[in-house]
Amino acid sequence: MSETSDPPKQTASFTLESILSDNHEAVEHPGTLTNGSAVSAVGWDEEGVENQAAEGYCVECEDQPAQMFCETCSDVYCEVCFAAQHRKGSRKQHKSKPLSGHSKKLSSSVAASDAVKEDAMDVEEDETNAEDDEDADWEPVSAVPPSEIIGAQPAVGASVGEWFVERSKYIPLRLTLGERKYLRLLEAALNVSEYTDKIDTIGFGLSKAKRIVQQIRELCAIMSGLLLAADYKQGQELFTDRDFEANSEFYQQVFELGRRHKIMNPDKMRTTYGKLIYLLQVSHMFFHLSAPRSQAQQQDSQSPEVKDLLNFSCVRPIKTVYTVLEEHHAVDLLRDDLVTIATKEIYSEGRSRRDIQKDIRSKERAIETLAARYERSGLSQEKLRQCLYSIGDNHAFLRANRDPCERMINYLKEYFHPTQAKDNKSSLAIRSGKNGARLSHDHGKQYAYVLQSLTLWREILHDMFHLWSLAEQDLLAENVPYRLRDTGQGLNRVQASPKTSRMMHNILHKAQRSVGTWIGSSVIHMGDHNVPNALMFIDKYTQIYRILLPICTTLSLIPSLATKPAIRSYIDDEFGSTDNLIREILGDFFRHGFDGSGADNFFDAGSCIDGRLTSAWNWCATLEKKRYFHVFLLTGFVGFDGEW
Repeated sequence: MSETSDPPKQTASFTLESILSDNHEAVEHPGTLTNGSAVSAVGWDEEGVENQAAEGYCVECEDQPAQMFCETCSDVYCEVCFAAQHRKGSRKQHKSKPLSGHSKKLSSSVAASDAVKEDAMDVEEDETNAEDDEDADWEPVSAVPPSEIIGAQPAVGASVGEWFVERSKYIPLRLTLGERKYLRLLEAALNVSEYTDKIDTIGFGLSKAKRIVQQIRELCAIMSGLLLAADYKQGQELFTDRDFEANSEFYQQVFELGRRHKIMNPDKMRTTYGKLIYLLQVSHMFFHLSAPRSQAQQQDSQSPEVKDLLNFSCVRPIKTVYTVLEEHHAVDLLRDDLVTIATKEIYSEGRSRRDIQKDIRSKERAIETLAARYERSGLSQEKLRQCLYSIGDNHAFLRANRDPCERMINYLKEYFHPTQAKDNKSSLAIRSGKNGARLSHDHGKQYAYVLQSLTLWREILHDMFHLWSLAEQDLLAENVPYRLRDTGQGLNRVQASPKTSRMMHNILHKAQRSVGTWIGSSVIHMGDHNVPNALMFIDKYTQIYRILLPICTTLSLIPSLATKPAIRSYIDDEFGSTDNLIREILGDFFRHGFDGSGADNFFDAGSCIDGRLTSAWNWCATLEKKRYFHVFLLTGFVGFDGEW
């Protein structure tokens, strides 16, 4: 695909007037001109020429300064990517040296290095897979105390330090009543929109130019409908003069509300959030098409014709607790030791009503005290309460999503020995090919494999808001193009996610240090056919609580269920005792929920980071065939994708 030059004068230009008019054939078919000459159509969603990493940057992630030089590979890496790529196999023997500054010698070495291999985040090289699939060896990793790995929340009444300051940078602000009105409007518009159905499809005669026209027309239709529904008078004016820029603040606010609401409530907007992000992805790209770019930054698909279409971006940063407080110089609220009481969760399980009411009153007093203490011009007490409630929402998110991982780790340690199994029923050993297993592990190795997988999930969910922020940055980055590809699961936008991938490698490194040993592959799929983009990554890992929470709920209800004589008799006759029942459920999940199964083919299965979650989902699909399935039903289980 060659670089496009300035278009001939006969070519119809990409303008809102020409695209939104009834006669837009000349725009959709730019290759047909009156003088017989042809100009090839271009679009940003097709495969372009791969560019080399910028000099002095890591060749793997391409967005971090190079810190290590591998003499064998003749490539430079940041510390995280070097550790990930040279962890096992023959690459572990590669000679390397740290880089000192930006010397001329280093610059020449970087310039002489090979071009970046395919995608920055594509780690599916044959050599890497061959090395990482060797499960036979336990890799020792220097262990550190768990407290250094998990950024635990300060205890109530303890000194908070900078914990809340750092945490609040990624905690979205809770929506107000007025903002929820616009949220309902946005959800209604996205529900009826057929944006992805019309755009993310490959049809006969659908040229790149025609795809551009359709994308802009669909985008403008959604934006016009939103404004008309919110303000009829302004909507009429928009339909008349097509001046979208005059209402840019409204669009930025509405789209930001939808993104913020989704982050705080992962179970909401399950069908519309992806549509919203893909819509913003295109609108953001149109806005940045008019910005001056170097030749290295220009994509092959960015035609000089496509300029000044919107003149504004629909994307603005997510409003967080930290940004609100920083704007009014009230960040010290997050360092006040009283904030732990004002944002704590109040549990009712196993507590008297008197104790619960006492905690509620204590929390309300702390909230009012902080609101009065840090109130100032432009920052009302109500806004401060909103910030504190938002932090409390984050604690609720962690309890529902991260804590089930901790509970499953405790179950693992309580019911199973780390190295030895008393009998076959308490053994976690699995063998490849038996009962659908893809891996072969003895009891001790499978115990460690399950422990490290649950620890990794706990770490990911602990930093999920941070990961979500980076995922949106990757998805909406104007210099990271996507490609519409058939990944085997339909057409998907395949896009590299350098920031999200780097954060995941950091989390993986912390989890490896936490457990002390690591079994299996460390490959993190991102920007390939397994996990096409950061949106798919986020969707994948926000489902963990849907797997673990119903299991934890069922296990916790079994003792109370056994107090009924008839059910107790059934449990004793079928399983021997309640402990045997719990051990059987846990043993089956720890064996076949982590056996490398569930992928579409043999090569995509295994022990990679994403394959562990795939195996767990595969176990969920077979639950109704288990002999203890009736126990799940007796505890109120309705499904892994329902309410519990």
